[in-house]
Amino acid sequence: MTPHPASQSAEFAPTTGLSSLDAVISGVARGDNIVWQVQSLDDYQALVTPYAHAARAQCRRLVYFRFASHRALLDAGSGAEIHYPQPAAGFDAFVDQVHSVIEAAGPETMYIFDCLSELADAWQSDRTMGNFFRLTCPRLFDLDTVTYFAVLRHRHARAGMGMITETTQYLLDVFRCRDRLYVRPIKVQHRSAAVMNLIHAWDAGDHFRPVADSGTVAEILAGSGWPGLEDEQIRSHWQHLFDAARTLVALREAGVPDTTEEAEAFARLACMLFPDEPGLQGLIARYLGLEDLIAVRARMIGIGTIGGKAAGMLVARAVLRRDAPALHARMEAHDSFYVGTEVFDTFFVSNGLWWVRRRQREDAGFLQGLEGEQGARQRILKGTFPDSTLRQFEAMLDYFGEWPFIVRSSSRLEDRYGNAFAGQYDSVFCVNQGTRERRLADLLDAVRAVYASSLSEQALRYRKRRGLLDEHEQMALLIMRVSGTAGGRYFHPHAAGVGLSVNPYPWNPQIDMKAGVVRLVAGLGTRAVDRSDDDYTRLVALNAPELRPETNFGAIARHAQRRMDTLDLERNAVVSGVFADLVRGQEGFPFDLFTTREEPGRPPFLTFDGLIARTPFVADLRALLATLHAAYAHPVETEFALNVLADGSYRVNLLQCRPMQVRSVEGVADAEPPAEAEQLVCARGAVIGPSRVIQPDWVIHVRPAAFGVLNQSQRLAVTRVIGRLNGLAAGRCVLMLGPGRWGSRDPFLGIPVLFSEINHVAALCEIVAMHDNLIPDVSLGTHFLNELIEGDLLYFALFPKLEGNMLDEARLLDRPNALPQLLPDDAGWADVIHVGQWVHGGLLLYADALKQRVAVVRAQPPLP
Repeated sequence: MTPHPASQSAEFAPTTGLSSLDAVISGVARGDNIVWQVQSLDDYQALVTPYAHAARAQCRRLVYFRFASHRALLDAGSGAEIHYPQPAAGFDAFVDQVHSVIEAAGPETMYIFDCLSELADAWQSDRTMGNFFRLTCPRLFDLDTVTYFAVLRHRHARAGMGMITETTQYLLDVFRCRDRLYVRPIKVQHRSAAVMNLIHAWDAGDHFRPVADSGTVAEILAGSGWPGLEDEQIRSHWQHLFDAARTLVALREAGVPDTTEEAEAFARLACMLFPDEPGLQGLIARYLGLEDLIAVRARMIGIGTIGGKAAGMLVARAVLRRDAPALHARMEAHDSFYVGTEVFDTFFVSNGLWWVRRRQREDAGFLQGLEGEQGARQRILKGTFPDSTLRQFEAMLDYFGEWPFIVRSSSRLEDRYGNAFAGQYDSVFCVNQGTRERRLADLLDAVRAVYASSLSEQALRYRKRRGLLDEHEQMALLIMRVSGTAGGRYFHPHAAGVGLSVNPYPWNPQIDMKAGVVRLVAGLGTRAVDRSDDDYTRLVALNAPELRPETNFGAIARHAQRRMDTLDLERNAVVSGVFADLVRGQEGFPFDLFTTREEPGRPPFLTFDGLIARTPFVADLRALLATLHAAYAHPVETEFALNVLADGSYRVNLLQCRPMQVRSVEGVADAEPPAEAEQLVCARGAVIGPSRVIQPDWVIHVRPAAFGVLNQSQRLAVTRVIGRLNGLAAGRCVLMLGPGRWGSRDPFLGIPVLFSEINHVAALCEIVAMHDNLIPDVSLGTHFLNELIEGDLLYFALFPKLEGNMLDEARLLDRPNALPQLLPDDAGWADVIHVGQWVHGGLLLYADALKQRVAVVRAQPPLP
């Protein structure tokens, strides 16, 4: 920091209250933060008392932050304002509490803080203590304050003390030797004096005497308790706690367990490692042991919680280990790494981004300052990491070698009951090829990209919709080895997919919803969780796997997966390509289990019929999902990869498990329209969401014929108009109909809305009229569908060319188009978008999810 110019009150004469000490340090200046490194609270008290007296003598405003368990440094009669921030509320809340006082107090205030070492104890982290100081010291400097802090000597690891040393103007070591108190300046910024950096003996009263001869200096320092040069000489809080846990495990293995201490250690470490979500913590207590927590710590980069996604994966594997050991034995082992949330916090603090991120928690302007060259996201992508973190990343790379891995978001709020955050944050594949320097650079870019996604517009809007904008969100990372077989140019698992323990789309009466469903793809699982606009997936109802949504062999062939995602090791990139091209020459690929030939001489296509009919895959997945559902006492959603071994057996790699965002399809008891009702819309098939009867008062209809002739930019413009209509629809019951796939990434295959552009809609209909071969790829398990279910939207598809489906567009267009009145600037799109306003109960929508049909009917004769 540069010296702060003298300003404001000329009467403010900063001082320690000890004139001899002022002389030693060449005076105190406005903006100075003085950190005393003390052996005991008595030594800090001896410095605080004259400082407080000087503040009162100058009639200066003195603020005392009282947060520690040690005795109070000042009492109510000292003239100080005493404030009580709460470390137990968490780092983020504590910072807010302290800074709100600082902002209210204004310039030229004098401050005293309790001993900061108690913050490190409360948060079990020296670095988090350092993060607090790094956020607070610059603001106090800017306000021309003078502030006293204290830390205990030789107590804190270098990661925490280094941040304090770098940030403060003064760091003064206070210690006793042979019953005499000494002060040794460690850092005195922007001051210079001949004796300043000498050790000073504090004699009686206000007298500090420099110690000038080498023999005495050597004797004093030898007796000062200096810890030595080794990095690990001072053990961190986490190291102490995990050392104790290892001792308890060793005692149990030696036959002398201490069950009480072990239970207390488990509870303490579980709260440190995992998010504080009650349902998750209950599962952790039931299925994990102290050895599991020690194993997680051994693979952690930094400290803090490992987030919801990592916790869900570990819990699911532990559930199967105990409740389905035969299944667990056939699973692929995992050797993941975990980047703790403290790394995320430190990254934002050290790169000057904390307050930018803090502003995104406020309703007013929460999207401001994100984009652009100087926006928060670009600054994140250019951020740097501490050397200690870089060393751990390098060690992880040495472990993986050149095997591909994926950096996955695992935030504090992810994968909770009720809020999945599915698809809101990024995950980034690292093909991990090339020199060590290149691989490290790619890894750091991937980490930054995931961190930047925490401030994406999509993620912030999701948090706002779910009432989570003010929650303290922290991003941990789960770094997983990519499942697959090495040896060729293209790297991928043989198959991957999503498994749901409850099937929300019972397209046939034979389907048992409670048996679950799998969405299966060849190659990387990206096509199973993201809405793939150029292809199809295989849906497998686990109680009736032979049933398919398609009705004949020709339809099965047309709607089979044609393209596949894989890692190209030569290009060092994720690529998509034609399945047949990418697997050509892969001797170990299980063509006989995955493909079917329509007729001799024709190329095979993906059906997975052999895997389903000739292996225990369906039974295994059904048992796996049922076991997890029972443990969670809630429907679950999993992600997995599958590899077939040379002997025909296979391994399943369980990648993720979270509570499934599901609504019962049963809904209302009677969702059947009256037989005499005049029908405007009738749909059969692909109904997802609870049965219901609703009364739309707006029908927003994107006309297929008009939309179909638009170019790409025009279609994107129409999409934004839909978003603006959605903004006006809050509080209304809206039915929205449109051609092709809603949420498509490709405007030529549908309407590329974000969920935030349809979140006020009650029912969403996909009209299958964009392409003869385009059917809705029923997106079970995709991030898009998760948002529909979380928002309790009804989704259904309408097939105009199939029996039992009907759309009376002329009747819908009978109503005057309200678009020009609602959005005058968008009136030019009235030929494409029709907004019909139905009043006095003019329409009723009946949705029967069990029978897979929807009808929209007039509720009464047309109004005059």
